[in-house]
Order: sequence, then C-alpha cells, then structure tokens
Amino acid sequence: MFLTIGTTGTPERPATDLGHLLHKHPGKAQAFSTSYGTAHVFYPEADARRCTAALLLEVDAVALVRRGRDKGRGGAPDAALAQYVNDRPYAASSLLAVALSSVFSTAMRGVCKARPELPGRPLPLRVEIPALPARGGTGLVRRLFEPLGWRVTAEPVPLDAEFPEWGDSRYVGLVLVSESLTLAEALRQLYVLLPVLDDAKHYWVTADEVDKLLRAGEGWLPGHPEQNVITSRYLARRWSLTRQARERLELVRLAETDDSEVEEIDNAVAEEAEAEEKPAPLAVRRRDAVLTALAESAAARVLDLGCGQGQLVQALLKDPRYTEIVGVDVSMRALAIASRRLGLERMGERQAARVTLLQGSLTYTDKRLKGYDAAVLSEVIEHLDLPRLPALEYAVFGAARPRTVLVTTPNAEYNVRWETLPAGHLRHGDHRFEWTREEFRGWADQVAARHGYTVEFRPVGPDDPEVGPPTQLALFTLGTRKEAAA
Repeated sequence: MFLTIGTTGTPERPATDLGHLLHKHPGKAQAFSTSYGTAHVFYPEADARRCTAALLLEVDAVALVRRGRDKGRGGAPDAALAQYVNDRPYAASSLLAVALSSVFSTAMRGVCKARPELPGRPLPLRVEIPALPARGGTGLVRRLFEPLGWRVTAEPVPLDAEFPEWGDSRYVGLVLVSESLTLAEALRQLYVLLPVLDDAKHYWVTADEVDKLLRAGEGWLPGHPEQNVITSRYLARRWSLTRQARERLELVRLAETDDSEVEEIDNAVAEEAEAEEKPAPLAVRRRDAVLTALAESAAARVLDLGCGQGQLVQALLKDPRYTEIVGVDVSMRALAIASRRLGLERMGERQAARVTLLQGSLTYTDKRLKGYDAAVLSEVIEHLDLPRLPALEYAVFGAARPRTVLVTTPNAEYNVRWETLPAGHLRHGDHRFEWTREEFRGWADQVAARHGYTVEFRPVGPDDPEVGPPTQLALFTLGTRKEAAA
C-alpha cells in the first residue's frame, strides 16, 4: 500500500515544515513495525518549494491471516487460498488507515511542540493513492471528499489494460487537492474514509470504534451529507453501533449549531418599547433562576447536563458554596470552548479541583454521574426527538438520581409574543418540539411519579397573564417535600 502527502511552500514558509508537522525528518527513511507488517516513511522530494512524504505499508499476508485465525475469525484450519492471495498488501484499506494513525498519531492530534503555530495553519495539500478500493465507484469518492473541500480526481483502474472490453475494476487512482485544510484535518478524514470506501475492516469492530469515529470525525462528520453511509460502513454495518454513533453525532450537531437565532429571540425580551430601563436578556434571567433554585436546594455538588460552552459552570465557580461542579456535553468542541472560557489551564490547583468537564451522551446511563446533590438540564430536552426522552429520563432520574433536578424549556404559548418569529415556527431550527405549559406539566408530573420525586413549577421571564412566561422551569426534589427538608 502506498500513499503520498505533498505540499508547496515559499522562502518565508518552506514546504519542509511538513516534516515538523509529521514529526518525521525529511532527511531520513524510517521504518515502523505494525501488527501486520512494516510501515516505511520517506521523502521523495524535500526542499523549500516542494515537499512530499510517502507512507509505504508492507503487509505480511500470512501474518494477517494467522492473526485473524488466532482470534477466532479465520474459519477452518485449512483456510482458503483467497485468504493468502488477495488485494490486502496492495490496495489502501483499514490497514493503511491504522498505519496512518499509528505512524502519524501526533500529527493527527494537531500537536507540534517545536513549532506550535504550524498545526492550525491550512496548507496547500496534495494526497495521492494509486490503488484505492471504491465500492460505490468514483461517484461515491466524490460525494465523500468534495463536501470537505477537496478537489477530487478519481480515475478508475481497468481490470486489464490489454482487454479494455472487460471494463473497470473496483479500484481507483485517487488524487486529492486542498488549500483550506490543516494537515491534522486531512489525516483524520483519510483515517475514516479509506475503510469506508473499501467497505471492510481487517479487525473485529467493537463499541470503542464509535469513540474513534467521533474523535476522528470531530468538526466535519456531524454535518457531512453522507454521514449515514460513513457511519454504517466504518462500523462494519453493525446496526447497534451505527445507531449509537448517529445519535451522538446528532447531539454534536445540535450543540455546534450557531445559537445566534436563539440569542436574538432571547434578547428580544429586553426590547419592550415603553420600558425606560432595559431588562436583562432572557438567557441571563434563565441562568439567574437556575442559580436561585440551586441555592435554595442547599446543593454543593452539581451536574450541568448539556453544559455547552460552560456559561453556567462559569457562574457556579464564582460561588464557593459549590464544592464540585461537573459539566457534561456530547460535543468535544463545546467542551474545548468551555475549557478555554473557564481558563482551566491557568486556573489555580484548588479552584481547578472544583470543576470537571466530561464528554458523554445524556440518553445513556453513566455511573460517573451518580451521587450528586443536583443536576441541571437547561434548554436541553427540546433538542431531543420525543422518542429519546424516556432514555434521558431514566439516565437522569432513574440511574443518576440526584437529590434535585432543574429542567428549563421554552413555553410554546409565549411564541406569539415574538414579533420576529413567524407563526407556527419553533424558536430554533434544531428544536424538535416546544411544549405548552400544560404539556410540560403533564410530562414533569409523570416523571416525578415514576421516579419518586415531587415537582414544582416556576416562571422564568415576564409572566404574561394570557400566555405565561417565555421559559418554564420545573424543580424536581427526590422524595416528599417533608423528607427533602429533613
């Protein structure tokens, strides 16, 4: 298997910076042992104007078969000849993807200690793969790479050049060109899409492959138009894993959606024409209402479920009564922004010990979330499809079981007061539903009854006599009020 990654440069930014990014010296040829053979890295050309790094993977076909048989995947002891004579040593596949992640692991993470300014800089990149299995043809190759900003040249490889009437094989010669991607982004995309095009993996796919997919797909997979094909093929068409990946990707997409529309609507509360003093935006009122309810609950250890970019976590950190604060979100990007907002890297040891940011899906039980005094779900439930709400309900109220749970959600009846919101529209394009006060109370009462909580309801924002407040808040307390007070 063979792959090259090339770039061009200028005297100010020489192309040989590629060596710094890949952590492989252009003046050396290096070899790395893998489970299935040897990976070689060398540079066919390396100067200030042009630099190309090549990855050559020599696969030991016998070791590949024996390894599979030793793990119970090789079939009968007298394995068929096809297991030894096939395209695995020559055509790009999951073997090459694993070699990429192993040999260029630091580059894939976007780390360069010697030149920290380099990883975030887009490069003029050219990737060439002479033999790439493409089950789906050149059309699928284009549908996978072009939405990511690549210019694609995919030439079908004929079955036999001397007999063109035999037609084309399932292989293509691929050239990818981009000037808008960083090297780390390019490597992560190749890591995912090479086995997707091959539609096969050389190892047994387990649940941890979902985490690998989401890490490598961060920033590009949630919005990819071929996301369903990518998740299904990458996870070897295992439906349970594919469904889990798609649910988590949907939550990531929702978390990363531009909230400008929401902010515009929230801030509209402050635009009452007759008011002399401009009131606080709804987002601020909502956060204040949550903080007030938490203070009344006497909670010290708090979960912010669906913490997003960490606004509530930041507010909680300012109050010394909260000794442990945990923010949970499905989006690694949102958690990275929250970390920067909080200044975790610069925070003192004692303050940093109070806060933890965790990646996780709220529709799955998580033992890390048990034993806390309170949990907050602020503007979270409306982003889930209604059939997924019971899973969130059990994960929070049935499994984690904090003493207090706070849930806020829009009041659909108040939407008629938004002059900028067309009739019949939800406040945000990613909301799956918005409940009336009666619907929200019905759901909350049932949740409380099923899990041993009591619940009270509070308005957030101006409480209109006809349509109620813009946001509704439910305060769940474990046990009866008398037991909770005791």
